[in-house]
Amino acid sequence: MTLGRLILAWLPVAALFAVAPPLGYRWGGGAGGDLPPDQRALVWSFNLWEIGWRLVEAAVVTLFASLWFDSLGAGGWWLLFLLVGLLAAFPRRLVMWQHVDALRRRHLFVHALLDVARYIAAGALLSSLNQ
Repeated sequence: MTLGRLILAWLPVAALFAVAPPLGYRWGGGAGGDLPPDQRALVWSFNLWEIGWRLVEAAVVTLFASLWFDSLGAGGWWLLFLLVGLLAAFPRRLVMWQHVDALRRRHLFVHALLDVARYIAAGALLSSLNQ
């Protein structure tokens, strides 16, 4: 894939990653702060530092997809992005789960599922751009 195609493929994934992840992150920084556990699990927070890192994450996912689609094939992309999403979303939250109450565990689980869904959506975007 040429640099121009990589950048064009990165743009929708970057937009997805910049917009989707702030949903649900209500404790651990950002505008949401550390809200009491009786608040909603899904809120909007705007943290430039995290959005910047999500744009870098989108670039890595785009390069990963380029490797997959350009050399190994197009079949099974959904399984590949599901597995990568699980690897990216759950390990850091599993460490946190042992130190929080049950309500926050549920919120962490929802956040992890949103991250996995974000990876699968990125794979779908990149798969459609590859065809």
